[in-house]
Amino acid sequence: MNALVFPANRPFDLIAIGRLCIDLNANEIHRPMEETRTFTKYVGGSPANIAIGAARLGMKSGFIGKLADDQMGRYIEQYLKEKSIDTSQLSVDKTGAVTGLTFTEIKSPTDCSILMYRDNAADLLLKPEEVSESYIKQTKALLVSGTALAASPSREAVFVALDFARKHGVFVFFDLDYRPYTWKNTAETSIYYQLAAEKCDFIIGTREEFDMMEKFAGHQADDRLTAEKWFGHHAQVVLIKHGGDGSIAYTKEGGSYKGGIFKTKVLKTFGAGDSYASAMIYGLMQGWELPRAMEYGSASAAIVISRHSCSEAMPTVEELNAFIDSAERT
Repeated sequence: MNALVFPANRPFDLIAIGRLCIDLNANEIHRPMEETRTFTKYVGGSPANIAIGAARLGMKSGFIGKLADDQMGRYIEQYLKEKSIDTSQLSVDKTGAVTGLTFTEIKSPTDCSILMYRDNAADLLLKPEEVSESYIKQTKALLVSGTALAASPSREAVFVALDFARKHGVFVFFDLDYRPYTWKNTAETSIYYQLAAEKCDFIIGTREEFDMMEKFAGHQADDRLTAEKWFGHHAQVVLIKHGGDGSIAYTKEGGSYKGGIFKTKVLKTFGAGDSYASAMIYGLMQGWELPRAMEYGSASAAIVISRHSCSEAMPTVEELNAFIDSAERT
């Protein structure tokens, strides 16, 4: 396929909107959480991780979100600033909402789980009027994730951002990021995911996430049929991830590209999707064709799953290039 086209001469490469939280990753690995006593704190949340990964690769990133008025919220803002991410569009909740917490369990490289505390989370209280049209029109691309659609007013804020992006020719990436525990029922999930996907240029998710989104839309669990459905709206690329079997990207032009994976020493399974997305987006915005950008994403995922954190583990361009030159592909 031809390289994707992004708006030129804008001060931001990528602005993300949505979840900002704290990851508490188990220090005692190879044991259940019931036996874990200590954790290391990192900034987390899928859109936050992707924005951090993009900034680590040299992209100018910004974030639209809401923080709790607590120590964790202030920690998140400080960390983003340290990573050169623009925080001018972060608002602070004044209602007593809290920062979402994610505890991770690392029993083995293939047996990992998370325990999330999302009751009264501040990031879901972002209001539509806190989304700036003038800010969004300054970026080449907008990243939205499905978690932000799970509750009001965050849900409406995302749709306002999507409308501004469409109005000003901003390229929109949609990371499905389905977290079942944040939703009330599958019908609500499916409907709002579909409404958002109709406004996006590049949709990325696992086969299971696409199954959920299409549950009430004549779903057929077929990758190519899934892609064709979204090509009927704004989508130019639909990328469907199949775990250890790699990923397949379909383009509106009729092409399909299979992405492989790299061999690595796996410590944990979480973080792969966010690192994949950040590096792939970087490649696409450098003007690379899709297969090369997908390879970059796969390399980033391989690096991050070998490290303890997600956000802090995001690699630099130099690290990625060195890894690709030396790593074995499967």
